[in-house]
Amino acid sequence: MTVALLDPAEVDPLAPTSVGVWHGDGVRVLRRPPHDDGRRARFTASREGAVLTVEHDLTPDELTDELAVLLTQQLGSWLRGRPEFEQVFTGVVRSTVDGGIAAWQRFYRNSIAALEDGSAAFAPVHERAAELVVGPRLIDLGSCFGFFPLRMQRSGFEVLATDLSGPTMDLLDAVSRRLRRPVRTLRCDAGRVPLPDHAADTVTALHLLEHLDEPTGDRVLTEALRLARYRVVVAVPFEEQPQACYGHIRRFDIATLRTLGERLCAAPPSMRFTVSEHHGGWLVLDRR
Repeated sequence: MTVALLDPAEVDPLAPTSVGVWHGDGVRVLRRPPHDDGRRARFTASREGAVLTVEHDLTPDELTDELAVLLTQQLGSWLRGRPEFEQVFTGVVRSTVDGGIAAWQRFYRNSIAALEDGSAAFAPVHERAAELVVGPRLIDLGSCFGFFPLRMQRSGFEVLATDLSGPTMDLLDAVSRRLRRPVRTLRCDAGRVPLPDHAADTVTALHLLEHLDEPTGDRVLTEALRLARYRVVVAVPFEEQPQACYGHIRRFDIATLRTLGERLCAAPPSMRFTVSEHHGGWLVLDRR
């Protein structure tokens, strides 16, 4: 599951650290020697005062975007909200492979392979989104690690990845070049993108709205409509309760998406929308 990590000034994914250790704001992550008897938990946690210590025995081959689900399942009761989740996530990646770029490059390679061979849980979302993109120019809002822009770049699209987090965009810029899938990046608020009208053929917002309150989400969608020449593609998860550790604060269903589409298309008569369900919910807005 792809999650929007690394808000500005919260986590620097390339900060210097010792081999096998990560120190963040109130979080310490340590990698211990692997244990193959199958009885020891992959993660152990303890808290002393304001510091959470997490130990793990993950291997470099296990560094993928699926780590988000693993952390939630095994450490959910320990993690106090999104900031600790992000620090632990980053700490596991950085403590598993020595060197900042080397660690993230391994994480990216593993994640991309699983997403593109269909074995990752989030793979169907990317596959559906890729099918919905029209035209050669794409802007992706709230890109986070940028796996979808990387996929589309490989398919020959002219892609711009955007995110509010400068460190995240710096990381994507550095790693994408090393992966020989260079994508353009832009640090910006998804509701205030410094680009002209119709700057792209399609604008995507994949699993972004659940992180935003309703007024902010509406502002982002209005901006997406301004930027898109032809189509806006929105994907959201369907959850019984918003996953707080991922930073989710809104819950969506088909009815909610339909109401949202009706509201967005009420003023400009040139717009139409469709709503569907496929590993979550989809709202597609088109110019007639």
